[in-house]
Amino acid sequence: MDKRESIFKLVTDERILILIVGIAILWRRVISYDETVSFCESACSGITLIVMGWVLLGYMYCMSRKPTDWPVTRKIYQGIAASLLVLNIYVAIYYGMRWFRLLHEEIYMPMDFVFRDVRYLMLVLCYCAVLWTARYLKGMRDKYRLLIKEEPKSHARSMKESVLWVTMHERTLTVIVVAAILWRIAISFDHTITFGESAVSCIILLLLGWFLFGYICALSVKAKRKIELTKVIQGIAFGLMAINIYAIFYYGMRWYVLILGMGDVSGTYVPLDYLFRNMRYIMLVIFYCTAIVLSKFLEKAYTDYTVPQKSANLND
Repeated sequence: MDKRESIFKLVTDERILILIVGIAILWRRVISYDETVSFCESACSGITLIVMGWVLLGYMYCMSRKPTDWPVTRKIYQGIAASLLVLNIYVAIYYGMRWFRLLHEEIYMPMDFVFRDVRYLMLVLCYCAVLWTARYLKGMRDKYRLLIKEEPKSHARSMKESVLWVTMHERTLTVIVVAAILWRIAISFDHTITFGESAVSCIILLLLGWFLFGYICALSVKAKRKIELTKVIQGIAFGLMAINIYAIFYYGMRWYVLILGMGDVSGTYVPLDYLFRNMRYIMLVIFYCTAIVLSKFLEKAYTDYTVPQKSANLND
């Protein structure tokens, strides 16, 4: 075992990942104790996320370029890399606006500190889930090869399969992203976002996020006999769950403020704050759409007939 392999196994070990999450919780607890976050404290948080995100993205992209005897693993690497790219861009924009004092208020100033902590922790959880996934995805790539015995026979799709196929098709996902952009432009045109408009935005995200989470969980149950694939699916599901919780927490806190009348229903119009809200919503929609494409590669990995490399070599 070379040094690079040893470092990879150490970084992706469950105990190390739990330690990272524990440190992140303690870190946010310490810096938010006095309800003030200095520039240096924000810089430490931002740099941590940026380094984790872009290093992971670079690793996934490099692995997607390497040859393998199970080609779908390259697609899975590419799908994870695309989802990470969306998250990384969002993180870079957020901290860039925060550091240059272009972002003022997201929910309601006394509660912004709680929301920032939740966002930071959910992003750390998501990145750690991807790290955990990388360990088993590498096992899939190295230990197995594709061995198709015969071409699968075409058969008529059931109603459920047809609905899933249409919903998860690339053109449908493109329409969803375009519709999300037009929706945010429409509701922000008068510089106000009502409770009803906020509810519609939330429902769309919840449908996308939790529908996909349920689909991936069901796939992990079907793939339980393929250990590495099951672990990869579970890791992706956990990362997706972290982002779903982040979305729920944001809208839950925002509605709490609006219902109790602690803030104006429309919010004080600050152009860059509105721009960031729209950007965050669109980036979440794009993230879910890339994750849907990724789930199609996971489905293909489940349906492919594969054998371990060693046993296959013995039969050659």
